[in-house]
Amino acid sequence: MASFDVMPDIQLYQPVELDDALSLADRYGDGGWVLGGGQDTYGWLKDRAKNPRAMIDLSGVESLRGIRETDDGIEIGATTTLHEIIRDERINRDFSLLAQAAAVVASPQIRNVATLGGNLAQDTRCWYYRRGLDCYRAGGNSCYADGPESMNREHAVLGASRCVAVSPSDTATAIVALEATMVVASASGERTITAEDFFAGPDTHITQMTSLEPGEILTAVRLPSKWAGKRFYFEKVADRDVWDFALVSIAVAMSMEGDSISDSRFVCGSVACTPHRLTNVESAARGKSLSEESAEAVAPLASAGAEPLNYNHFKLPLMENLVRRAMRG
Repeated sequence: MASFDVMPDIQLYQPVELDDALSLADRYGDGGWVLGGGQDTYGWLKDRAKNPRAMIDLSGVESLRGIRETDDGIEIGATTTLHEIIRDERINRDFSLLAQAAAVVASPQIRNVATLGGNLAQDTRCWYYRRGLDCYRAGGNSCYADGPESMNREHAVLGASRCVAVSPSDTATAIVALEATMVVASASGERTITAEDFFAGPDTHITQMTSLEPGEILTAVRLPSKWAGKRFYFEKVADRDVWDFALVSIAVAMSMEGDSISDSRFVCGSVACTPHRLTNVESAARGKSLSEESAEAVAPLASAGAEPLNYNHFKLPLMENLVRRAMRG
């Protein structure tokens, strides 16, 4: 019988060059665990819910860290810490939505170590799944959170397909609202993915939260100049102010022409298996001013199509109220 008071037997690699990291990721495939800040890693290993053969620590790969200007915005290395993002002058000037989202992740101690890539790629917090039950997401044939007696207060009200677990990332909503591009590398080359396509729903990827393939590593996130300096709104509602995951969050980017909204992106977190764009709200908001009247006209659309579970009906009015607050300016 395995002893649960020691770490499992795992090969640890600490490359300093990206090519070496990619070679290791290619060699181990599904059996390799790519480690950023490690804040979500050790709980999985301690609980024996994941059993990788090798751990690939990216903290020594300097090229994966830092914030750089590009011809069309900025590029943030995947192992850049949340603390560095919060403190960066360019991000606060042009893309403060991301800084606001990063600032509400967990606690200051965790933000000092946690990386942007790790926060975006983390697995769901569903306790049935994380405790090792053979649910759909773990390769089984049941969803233990979707039942008459299930504890599903934190689970999805939109976009569920067998699995009702939600994306837990606070920064993911901001990344989608800012129309980010994800840079993904493997031993065979590099590809880019839109932020919306990077996050994977259970209808297409039931056992994973992102579209990363075995052997691939998220290396950077690019924010386009299209949304630089626009009007932003971010809010996270949780049971506690620190060290807690969102019950519902919202990230909004708006382009204004005078007093009217010309373009916008409204993204809710913790209501679906991926960051959820409120496209009907975006359409309704076009041409409207930021006012109480506009807020009341647009907000009811936020929960359209929702299918709440036994214990999370409260998410519907909460989504609507967050849209109201964004539309009031």
